[in-house]
Amino acid sequence: MADLSRLDLYISPEHACNYLPQRQARSVFVDPGLAIDQALYGLLATHGFRRSGPHVYRPHCEGCQACVPIRVPVAGFKPDRTQKRLYRRNADLRCRLRPAEFDPEHFALYGRYVEARHPDSGMDGTSEADYRQFLLSPWGKTVLLELRLDGKLLAVAVTDELPDALSAVYTFYDPAPEARSLGTYAILMQIEEARRRGMGWLYLGYWIAESRKMSYKGRFRPFETLGTDGWGPQATPS
Repeated sequence: MADLSRLDLYISPEHACNYLPQRQARSVFVDPGLAIDQALYGLLATHGFRRSGPHVYRPHCEGCQACVPIRVPVAGFKPDRTQKRLYRRNADLRCRLRPAEFDPEHFALYGRYVEARHPDSGMDGTSEADYRQFLLSPWGKTVLLELRLDGKLLAVAVTDELPDALSAVYTFYDPAPEARSLGTYAILMQIEEARRRGMGWLYLGYWIAESRKMSYKGRFRPFETLGTDGWGPQATPS
């Protein structure tokens, strides 16, 4: 097993937080020149790290610990009433796993999603090179979970394979059929896929209870969060 204390870590400059207004954020990154494999990435995930493109990072903000690593133990997951309705509402969708390769159809859907859902994020006008850099990884084991209706692509969930878990990297979807809640349904399908493979968890990245953009992650219950004493169950806020 790798000794994480021997890894070289780099701290990013401070920048405006994307989730909490009037706060500054920064991250620690694993040495970009390090040869990362699935086993090392899985170990890093257990210590709260996450992937963005080829880079592995975790928040390291001075005076703020709002970003809490979160994962769902898939064997114990119990959908709530709203999630059960989504299973029924989306029963007509076909779920399929694809290799992590560039697909023009995926890229076109990503562009429509960013334009509709994140017009002021700085992501609009994303080029093909930016898309590849953001979502794909030269070293990771990644699959693309597609959701289709009568052949029409509605959603893509970028999913990393770890030795004992799946990690939800990013989901983009057709913004038009809002009643389907495709982002939530994609997570439900990732949970089902992890369970089908006999894996222990689905990692959801960082839960920020104060942020409307991130609070939805606390609806997948039961869930575990990473604290100073390691991973453990945490009650969701009322």
